[in-house]
Amino acid sequence: MAILLLLLLLSPFLSLSFAGPVAVEFLYPNFTGSNFHFVDNSGGIFLTSPNSTFQAAIRNPDNQQTNFYLSVIHTASNTIVWTANRDSPIPNSGLVRLTSTGITISLPNNTVVWSTPSLPSPVRCLRLLDSGNLLLLDSKNSSLWQSFEHPTDTLVSGQRLPSGSSLVSSVSTANLSSGNFRLLVTSDDAVLQWMGSQQYWGLSTDPRASKDVNAQVSYMATNFSGLYLFSTRSDQEAVFQVNLGGADLWIARVDSRGRFHVSTYPAGPNSLHDTFVAPSNDCDLPLGCTALGICSGGGSTSTTCTCPSLFGKTTDSGDCTPNDGAVLASPSVCSGSSHPTSSFMSLGIGVDYFNYKYANPTRTGVNISSCEGLCNGNCSCLGFFYQNSTQACYLLEHELGSLTSSSTRDAIGYIKTSGSPSSSPSHSSDSSNLIAILLPTIAAGLLIVVLLVVVSQWWRRRRMRKSASQRIWKTKSTGLKELQLGRHKSSPVGSPDSDDEFASDDEIPIPGLPTRFTHLQLEAATDNFQTRIGSGGFGEVYKGVLPDKTLVAVKRVRVMGRKKEFFTEIAVIGSVHHINLVRLKGFCAQGSRRMLVYEYMNRGSLDKSLFGPGGPVLEWQERVDVAIGAARGLAYLHSGCQHKIIHCDVKPENILLHDGGHVKISDFGLAKMMTPEQSGLFTTMRGTRGYLAPEWLTNSAISDRTDVYSYGMVLLEIVHGRQNRSNGAVLKSEESGGTMGTESSSGFGESEYFPMVALEMHEQGKYVELADQRLEGRVTAEEVARMVKVALCCLHEEPGFRPSMVAVVGMLEGNVAVPQPRVDLLNFLRLYGRGFAVGPSGFSNAGLWPHGGGGARGSASNTTSTTTESPTYSFLSSQQISGPR
Repeated sequence: MAILLLLLLLSPFLSLSFAGPVAVEFLYPNFTGSNFHFVDNSGGIFLTSPNSTFQAAIRNPDNQQTNFYLSVIHTASNTIVWTANRDSPIPNSGLVRLTSTGITISLPNNTVVWSTPSLPSPVRCLRLLDSGNLLLLDSKNSSLWQSFEHPTDTLVSGQRLPSGSSLVSSVSTANLSSGNFRLLVTSDDAVLQWMGSQQYWGLSTDPRASKDVNAQVSYMATNFSGLYLFSTRSDQEAVFQVNLGGADLWIARVDSRGRFHVSTYPAGPNSLHDTFVAPSNDCDLPLGCTALGICSGGGSTSTTCTCPSLFGKTTDSGDCTPNDGAVLASPSVCSGSSHPTSSFMSLGIGVDYFNYKYANPTRTGVNISSCEGLCNGNCSCLGFFYQNSTQACYLLEHELGSLTSSSTRDAIGYIKTSGSPSSSPSHSSDSSNLIAILLPTIAAGLLIVVLLVVVSQWWRRRRMRKSASQRIWKTKSTGLKELQLGRHKSSPVGSPDSDDEFASDDEIPIPGLPTRFTHLQLEAATDNFQTRIGSGGFGEVYKGVLPDKTLVAVKRVRVMGRKKEFFTEIAVIGSVHHINLVRLKGFCAQGSRRMLVYEYMNRGSLDKSLFGPGGPVLEWQERVDVAIGAARGLAYLHSGCQHKIIHCDVKPENILLHDGGHVKISDFGLAKMMTPEQSGLFTTMRGTRGYLAPEWLTNSAISDRTDVYSYGMVLLEIVHGRQNRSNGAVLKSEESGGTMGTESSSGFGESEYFPMVALEMHEQGKYVELADQRLEGRVTAEEVARMVKVALCCLHEEPGFRPSMVAVVGMLEGNVAVPQPRVDLLNFLRLYGRGFAVGPSGFSNAGLWPHGGGGARGSASNTTSTTTESPTYSFLSSQQISGPR
């Protein structure tokens, strides 16, 4: 024991250059070691954290014998989490030294290849913590330098990756040099990039991530429950989060193929377990296949790689090269203003570039020739994609990655080729003589063609003006508005009968538009609009099948706004991607025709499953999943997407279901497309009666909390299984529309207004009685209580007291405590409910108070003071305003 004590006291002064030293928690200056010195010590370990969670060693990954690195290793999984000299490996006889000035790593000839920077004070010791952080400490135990501030390809729990910093992949598992992939934390996202600039994934667009607040990102970190981007305002405030469940240790890393993994390591050796992997599809990787290989599958199916139609695979590397022997251009440095002119080879239709959805166009409002000129004028350009619908040009620079198959994208790609043989001098001379002879003839011919075109256009315009004058005269003489009505007929594009604004199909250059279809294409897809699956205020919806057998829902939109504004809104809607939002696949804007092409949801809208008679009852767990899915979709619209979107018409008809438990919100963003004539129907409200928030009716400001109110109404209907508005309150003009619940499907009378009943049962602490009686008790009492309380919180009369949709998601998932609803902010439901109880005429005297407001403010004693004639909009039904999808 005395000998051991003496060794510990002398350890700061001993040089550990002998073979096989014992690994310790601290190392002191004058230490020198190499892998050769540690040949008798497993893996070259010379430093161990207190609980042996991590070890420091001179390691040769994959047991190769040429590259050795000073590394920090997670003991249980034998995984390297940090490397000092990743870009300057040493042989097994290379030296690692610890002196009072820091750490140095050198070759056998003492050439230093890596060292810590200059330090403000002498080093007292080197310590490895159980967090995996390697520290240089001074005599006061203050940190002089730490490995956590210099990450490589891995982030461990407790380590922060600040905004502007990145994790850079290794070349391979054996070669830890910096690779071509990186995870970069920006001020508003965390993105994966290839070759320093080509983005192929972003946390903000991943459906597994949720956004909590609109704020700048300070840093990325993992904690017990998952992955977070924390805000600059507080370490407790997350901008984005991915809930992964509980784990003591998370290790996040970028692998050599460019994938981002978040893994946990339960007890036991080699127990690596990936909990989160992004991107999840192989074909979203820059090199899912070889360069220019078309990647298909890659998700639940195996990846298939093929070459474009004009390309073939080489026998040695498997790369796709032109079949005609042309040589692909390579990036070069242009000398002065010299830009070599190259040829371009088409990649064919039906393909995308791997990062197309994240790339910004280099130029818009151009044609293909201009795009070629841009690429020829850029020596680092290797090709381009041209999108017809937006007249946008996307240059491919520095390095070519994989392609992906696409049946809907209207862009076409071109690859730059070089090395075409030059003409001999004699041929050049002959060509010059021939040009000198033919040039005057060609010029004369072109002049004649131009004159003919000018005369033809003048004659055509003269006939059109004469025809228009005749139609106007006829309109005035007969007193009919033929000219105005003609604008709504299906006139051919460019015909005299079409609207001047829509007569030309010239493209309007707006970046981000989805696929553009022609009217004939959608007419064929829907079999001449035979199968109607819904209708509403925005138009009818038809089932369709695209040529690739994809089922779609085609909505014929009854809007006649200006084309540019229509395109702008389409670009915004098309850019919104979330697992709980219906995907806009394309559109048609041909003449006066307006159509939207959505993904097809085969179970239809929620109202059919929830209220439809005769069908199977929606089970409780399905209802919980629907409630959470719809809440996530709305939360993303409010705070997750680039352009904040307020839905304005949240109701069961706009919540769509699909096999496999998919829940998606539809019709978001359409309210902005209405013309002044159409929006005149919605001067006071732009939603559906029964789901309208009080602020619609009191001329108060409309915000995202307006959607929260509507969602609260829907949540009560999900719990109870019938509509909140009973048959007794339906006006005669609406009696034929909609499917109401019946007394047989509920435990309450038909004439009772269910939100009022829910409030009263909440006051009594009775929640299970509110659940749909058709479920016959197959519910979870705790979840029923939680959903009712959340719904009532959403229905607070004052918008500022309603929770955000992000908070609603947390409450429903059980991650956020549900506050007690404010009864004083819910008393208006009693007024509304008693108005419903009056009968068909009672709706005028209930909760729809006049513009002056105040009718539903206060206690029940105010009921008699709110009698006023119901405005016209009270007679608009759910079908008339928006309708099912």
